Amino acid sequence: MDYKKLLPPRKQNSHKGTFGKALNIAGSTNFQGAAYLSSISALKIGAGYVTLACPDEIVANVSSLTPDITFLPLSGLILDDIDFISDNLHKFDVVSLGCGLSCDTRVVFLVEKILDLLRWTDIPVIIDADGLNSISLLGIKKLPQNTIITPHQAEMARLMATSVEDVSSRRAFFAKEASLKFNCITVLKGNETIICDKNGEFVINHSGNSALAKAGSGDVLTGMITGLVAQGCSPIDAAILGVYLHGLCGELASAQMSEYCVLASDLTRFIPESVTKVLQTSTFLD
Repeated sequence: MDYKKLLPPRKQNSHKGTFGKALNIAGSTNFQGAAYLSSISALKIGAGYVTLACPDEIVANVSSLTPDITFLPLSGLILDDIDFISDNLHKFDVVSLGCGLSCDTRVVFLVEKILDLLRWTDIPVIIDADGLNSISLLGIKKLPQNTIITPHQAEMARLMATSVEDVSSRRAFFAKEASLKFNCITVLKGNETIICDKNGEFVINHSGNSALAKAGSGDVLTGMITGLVAQGCSPIDAAILGVYLHGLCGELASAQMSEYCVLASDLTRFIPESVTKVLQTSTFLD
């Protein structure tokens, strides 16, 4: 499979709506960076419009980092927030859910109700971090029809009610089992990330290095996959391409900074170079 062919086309006769509108439900007082990283990465990879739904008390802090994202401020009054998101959901082509949300009881309830809303739509959703932890706490078995989950090994262990050691020793098995259990695309993160479709067919990514082993790296990946879906990539193509480009960002960044010194925020600066490299070359999956 040629990665270059997975990149969505860019029409010259276009506007911001042409390349998709993404809603990112993310962030909390203690994890404000996750909201920023997952939002800006979707824009950096080409989405036309990104709106961050986050607690109103962190809007000013996140907006000070970039003028490029818009906001749906959440009040913390959960029923009001659910109605607010429901009233706006039709405006978006893709939703990402979970980066830095925390696992506060109110957040878990919010995640449950948002997933209920999405089940009545065909809007793709990318679920990461505390979105996944909420699913584990709720014991949810049915996810919306166009779902991508992006667990690391500990999150996968919670989803599958097993140990991290078990997941670590049988990564392909659990990626397939999660896809079949939840009827979703699974991105099991780690060295040689595994991307598995709903039927249990999987590919293994070989880009990346230890530079990616930093807090916030997963938020960047969520944003990249979300941005690709927003532009019209199928969920499985967006997952495969997003993972590859994310790994390539780590390689490009560490070539300048060493694998020791790369931050998640540094990865976002290398998204343009990673896309340019793919445009100039043809790389194939095993």
